[in-house]
Amino acid sequence: MKTSASIALIATVLAFTTPASAQFAKPDDAVKYRKNALFVMQQNFGRVAAMASGKAPFDAKVAAESAAVADYVGKLPWAAFGEGTDKGETRAKAEIWKESAKFKEYADKMQAEMSKLAAAAKTGNLDSIKTAVNATGGTCKTCHDAYRKE
Repeated sequence: MKTSASIALIATVLAFTTPASAQFAKPDDAVKYRKNALFVMQQNFGRVAAMASGKAPFDAKVAAESAAVADYVGKLPWAAFGEGTDKGETRAKAEIWKESAKFKEYADKMQAEMSKLAAAAKTGNLDSIKTAVNATGGTCKTCHDAYRKE
């Protein structure tokens, strides 16, 4: 069931491979897009993190699939932080638009670590996955601390 949901999500995402900014008729559409992409990324990363911490049974196949989805979807939300998307129902701090270069740097670091996690998960080696989860989670926390309202 989870695999088919992931496949459906990826198919939907692939249908929208045109530049993200062209997809958004309104700023609110961009906010919804990025929130959904971040949610899917978090759910898949969280599944791997739970296995790495021993809170869920380790399943190498599920870990690899979840990490791959998180890696792919983790590339999507950033284009949806465009002009005018700082309003509405969002936890994004105004600093994102004031410090866009630093925000992009944080996003790039997270994407790099997420790709390393996906590579580690493909090996099926739990120790490698634990190391990659910690590094990836650290980049998420750094960005959340600076740019996300609680």
